[in-house]
Amino acid sequence: MASLKDYKPLRLMAGDGEDLAIISTVLQDAVAKLGDFAFLPDQRRFAFVANRFCWECAADRKRGPFARVRAGVHFDDVKSTKFQNLRTDAKDAVVELLAIRFEESEDGAGAITLDFAGGGAVRLEVESVNAYLSDMSDPWRTRAKPEHEE
Repeated sequence: MASLKDYKPLRLMAGDGEDLAIISTVLQDAVAKLGDFAFLPDQRRFAFVANRFCWECAADRKRGPFARVRAGVHFDDVKSTKFQNLRTDAKDAVVELLAIRFEESEDGAGAITLDFAGGGAVRLEVESVNAYLSDMSDPWRTRAKPEHEE
């Protein structure tokens, strides 16, 4: 069980669905503003920043202190994006990331879906899984630990 003093910044990359599942776990319960999501079609990149809960420092603990850290995430080889049940004009609206899924097509391409609390999603049509996560700040304390039904 790691504590906040043992925190080390994460730098992860994903090249397949199994790798992406690890990034999904690390980003579970991350919160972000819709204005912090961007599709850069010329670079074929979808990127966002979020405040992720540091599960690696708290997964086994019931009481705090807990921590969050600012993380940058980007996906390369993105052909298109589609926002579902999210108001993209509400730039200050806060969303909570629940999971990231990959559905592979027969040609090895596929779709990456970011699922949010409340039923919103972002679907990325990709040529391949090519994802990166980097912690960008020092962690800060938070008393609340996200809870999930068993």
